[in-house]
Amino acid sequence: MPVPSPGTPAPDFALQDQTGKSFRLSDLKGKKAAVLYFYPKDDTTGCTAQACAFRDETPRFEAAGAEIVGISDDSTDSHSQFAAKYSLPFTLLADPGGRVRKLYGVKKTLGIIPGRVTFVIDKFGIIRHIYSSQTAFRQHVTEALQALAK
Repeated sequence: MPVPSPGTPAPDFALQDQTGKSFRLSDLKGKKAAVLYFYPKDDTTGCTAQACAFRDETPRFEAAGAEIVGISDDSTDSHSQFAAKYSLPFTLLADPGGRVRKLYGVKKTLGIIPGRVTFVIDKFGIIRHIYSSQTAFRQHVTEALQALAK
């Protein structure tokens, strides 16, 4: 399967969120844009900074008609604890084994650290922007907001 790129349909998937409920990307189609952000690990310094930056800008994402969705290999229990600890008001999805990460072509850094990549998907299910940086945690939020404004 080709690696998704801007202008192509976002691959559909279903994963469990931090409450154990099933989330399917295609359920947003025709309703909301999606900001999918893949991150390495719950409750680590960079991932916490990134999640809190998304949390702090949630009203701006909502005003732009977008839903924020974080994805990592962590379990639903880990996501539940992470969301509660930092009052994260958005969906965190458990991707055990990295199946969806692979579907989106998100590679590991140095072959060991799961990648940090953000996809902005319009309400028609088309990828409009991709931003990848392992270390510019807050820039993911800035890039996503700028893409939604276009």
